[in-house]
Amino acid sequence: MTDSEARSGTTALILNIAVSIVAIAGVGIGLYALAGPVGVWLGQWNFSRGFDMLRTVNSYADWIAGIGLLVTLAAFAGARLGRVGNSTKLAGFALVGTLSAALAFFVPEGFRPPEGTPPIHDITTDTSNPPVYVAIAPIRADARNSMEYGSGNNMTPEKLAAAQQEAYPDIVPQRFSEEAEVVYDRALAAVESLGWELVAAVPEQGRIEATDTTFWFRFKDDVVIYITREGDETILNARSLSRVGVGDVGKNTARLREFFALLR
Repeated sequence: MTDSEARSGTTALILNIAVSIVAIAGVGIGLYALAGPVGVWLGQWNFSRGFDMLRTVNSYADWIAGIGLLVTLAAFAGARLGRVGNSTKLAGFALVGTLSAALAFFVPEGFRPPEGTPPIHDITTDTSNPPVYVAIAPIRADARNSMEYGSGNNMTPEKLAAAQQEAYPDIVPQRFSEEAEVVYDRALAAVESLGWELVAAVPEQGRIEATDTTFWFRFKDDVVIYITREGDETILNARSLSRVGVGDVGKNTARLREFFALLR
């Protein structure tokens, strides 16, 4: 065996080992990240453990993805130079591990709230007189978050209202020129379109109550809507409240904004 062949054999061995490590680590951490929410879906553990799993993933996935990218490039270089016979296949395996680790890092990162998002979980168009839950009240009997506006540690109604108004000044009563019945029907159709679970629809009171379940961790957030006629305007007030969690990373606000957009 010539020195060149020996070097090629050593290079191939090192590359095979590196690719194997990257592929196993990348796919493994990707599956571990996916197991977090899947375990919640299947009732194997609660959302707190699921979050802990994602925090663990977040500590290592970017490093695995970075190393995987270097190994992938090395394998592609080996294929271009023809020094390792199965370099193209090795590059493919390394790329799979790299992408898996990258997704495990960036998907949870995408759920981080924007800068300035307040740690609140109760959003309403009327902070002075928040809409009251009726049909949903018994459903929330064991919820960690109270339906009392401004309750919780170091929180008051005034603090909550100020935090919302500073962060989300657009969440205000929605005004329409159409009759209340027309707006009510439109709101009911919007609830159905958004895939919320309808809990109560009481047209004589202008009240709609529904529950929205988030995709990844199956959080249940409750919405109550009141539609009234005031003078020559129809006024719609709404409230979206999380059952668990100190902060909602802006989800309740995003939900109401999406709902309001369907009403126009």
